[in-house]
Amino acid sequence: MTRQDEWNERYAASLMNTFGPPKAVLARGMGAHVWDVDGREYVDLFGGIAVNALGHAHPALVQAVTAQLQTLGHVSNFFATSPQVELAERLLALLGTPGKVFLSNSGTEANEAALKLTRRTGRTHVVAAEGSFHGRTMGALSLTSKEAYRRPFEPLPGDVTFVPYGDSEALAAAVTDRTAAVILEPIQGEAGVLLPPAGYLADARRITSAAGALLWLDEVQTGIGRTGRWFAHHSVPELLDSPPDLVTLAKGLGGGLPIGATLATGAAADLLEPGNHGTTFGGNPVACAAALAVLQTIVHEGLLDHVEFTGKRLADAVASAPGVTEVRAVGLMIGADLDADLGPAVVDAGRDAGYLLNSTGPHTLRFVPPLVLTDDDVDVFADAWPGILRAAGEATR
Repeated sequence: MTRQDEWNERYAASLMNTFGPPKAVLARGMGAHVWDVDGREYVDLFGGIAVNALGHAHPALVQAVTAQLQTLGHVSNFFATSPQVELAERLLALLGTPGKVFLSNSGTEANEAALKLTRRTGRTHVVAAEGSFHGRTMGALSLTSKEAYRRPFEPLPGDVTFVPYGDSEALAAAVTDRTAAVILEPIQGEAGVLLPPAGYLADARRITSAAGALLWLDEVQTGIGRTGRWFAHHSVPELLDSPPDLVTLAKGLGGGLPIGATLATGAAADLLEPGNHGTTFGGNPVACAAALAVLQTIVHEGLLDHVEFTGKRLADAVASAPGVTEVRAVGLMIGADLDADLGPAVVDAGRDAGYLLNSTGPHTLRFVPPLVLTDDDVDVFADAWPGILRAAGEATR
């Protein structure tokens, strides 16, 4: 029995079966590489589902967290700390518009806070997109379209209408004078990296403004450099002139530490008042120090430009192999469709070859590696990729 087998037995005996058996038991990491408990090395093209922005054990992140723990680890929100205030100021500066920030612990909590905020408009109706993923808690789940996630927990709270993603006419038809908000991902991640058609997000801004509704962009996966910009919606000129009312963040913001953020602009920034919402751990100084280190490192290491360049090289490598029918990519957020339902088999074959991959559907893969993925990492994967696809095909025959 390997050490992985031993740990898997202990896992099964002690943890709730919400994720199924773990594919590997990981022990340590460095950059875009990880090692399991048996010492096997993998190139991490999964990135903790787009969380490990700086990869693993980045010195700047380690130093920031260590230094903060040596001063203050936790104080609750009865008190403020400098990392909390500095992070809120920095996020608003990056957003490029005045507003206010609520700090929490995860993407689903950032979306829960935003959902509660929309109720303060006096309206209850929310429009969301088919193919969306916004979280697993009951409020965020009510905005998530996947039936398999929703059905076991219905009835869910809220009055939610789902419309096809990218269909401006359907969106306009669904938004009425009782609509509190429209929530959209600038790029759908769980659905396999689906990009909206040109003009769609600008149409969403126009439609919500005309109806007096809030435009809420879920940038939990797309934000903090993932697409080569601080925010994916910054690629839409109309949203620079007329920004969204709400933007939610998490994942890459903490570089591996749990943190979420709800950014509100304009009148939406003052909708939540004392007593309306709260969190014990949100805005924790350690998590905020980690987030500040992530933001500073992205600047100091020129990672936005790196993401654009490296993302194109990785997307080209993925697209070049036989059996790949389509690649959708913005920065280091890449979706690939296969000509057969080999997604899970490719993940297994990739792991056997020393790569951590992710399948979001029977024939769809998602690549969201650390932003520090190197050219050498891409080159080595490009050489291995055709063999991984062949092995997956042979395993399913």
